[in-house]
Amino acid sequence: MPKSFFIDTSRCIACRGCQIACKEWHELPANQTRQQGSHQNPPDLNPNNYKVLRFSEYLDGDTVRWLFFPDQCRHCQDPPCISVGGSLVDGAMIHDSQTGAVVYTEKTSKISEKDFENILSACPYNIPRRNPKTGRISKCDMCFDRVSHGLVPVCVKTCPTGAMNFGERKEILDMANARLAEVKKTFPKAMLADADSVSVVYLLTDDPQKYYKFSVAQNDSGMDRKMFFAQLFRPVRKSASSVLRG
Repeated sequence: MPKSFFIDTSRCIACRGCQIACKEWHELPANQTRQQGSHQNPPDLNPNNYKVLRFSEYLDGDTVRWLFFPDQCRHCQDPPCISVGGSLVDGAMIHDSQTGAVVYTEKTSKISEKDFENILSACPYNIPRRNPKTGRISKCDMCFDRVSHGLVPVCVKTCPTGAMNFGERKEILDMANARLAEVKKTFPKAMLADADSVSVVYLLTDDPQKYYKFSVAQNDSGMDRKMFFAQLFRPVRKSASSVLRG
């Protein structure tokens, strides 16, 4: 059965345990970092960080508000990255039907730079990163090795506050909706971000743009998400139809 995350940002304390655990489990090398004037470090996703705890601070009248966002791949139900790049190199990009995980393998190093740019542009959450030395494209893989053996992703295992949750999709959506109803009593603007189309469902307590531009699906066309994906997939479907007729 497909799996899903539920990330409750109202319970996130920005400990970055999930970020560190992800890095350690995947045995990713260290990044040279420096103080950026923010708790957020490194400043963005990169080939050595599949998850980054984003930190936002703003004034609400005379009150300072902090918003935390553990950013990672959303493992879309219909992943546009797979639609654009899945057929470029056999076995490079996989959408696992059992778990719903979108996994990039070492074969992504054979994908051209131009094709990578197209893959990145197709992602409405600006997630994939490419290692300039090896050429490999990488991102969160839902801890596919752990999940395949009945374990939860390491970020979920590590979270001390219950902000990170993982399980069967229906159960996770039920949990998310129940929690949303409770949180709305304190935060009327609370919402679930793109819950119908992704496997990583975030509960946000405020305007998504106050968290991070890509906290919800973005595109530059002015279309909503449904229109965006319909437009994106149209040339792929047309190409597939041409192949079948040929």
